[in-house]
Amino acid sequence: MNFFRLGLVAAAAVLMTACASGPKLSEVKSSIPPLAADQGRIFFYRSSSMVGAAVQPSIYLNDQVVGTSVPGGFFYADAKAGNVSVATTTEVEKKLTFLLEPGQTRYVKTSVSFGLLAGRVQPELVDAATGEKELADTSFTGKAAAK
Repeated sequence: MNFFRLGLVAAAAVLMTACASGPKLSEVKSSIPPLAADQGRIFFYRSSSMVGAAVQPSIYLNDQVVGTSVPGGFFYADAKAGNVSVATTTEVEKKLTFLLEPGQTRYVKTSVSFGLLAGRVQPELVDAATGEKELADTSFTGKAAAK
């Protein structure tokens, strides 16, 4: 019986550490630098969910790693305006392409679906109202923003 309880405690600890912890957007917003005139900003986030919590692939922006898809986490990346591509890879690559205008802020939500061997993390472009609302419930997982 003690092994069972110990196992439950260990499993709960693993699940709790699988979710992001850190400051909320409201706490870091003032430290996010302004955009350069020729760039746009992309917020990447993933809602808190225990489904597929251990699946945390890198997120690529124009073939460069910019962060990790962490349950309950968000980060942002600035990019030159134009066509951009976002990709995640587990057992398969999931890709999203869209146009980023100068000064524009876009929101990319990642979510887990089941695959043959592992979970798949799908990037999805969402509208600003949805992105801003859902982003408020996540924790900053990116590098410290410059002041």
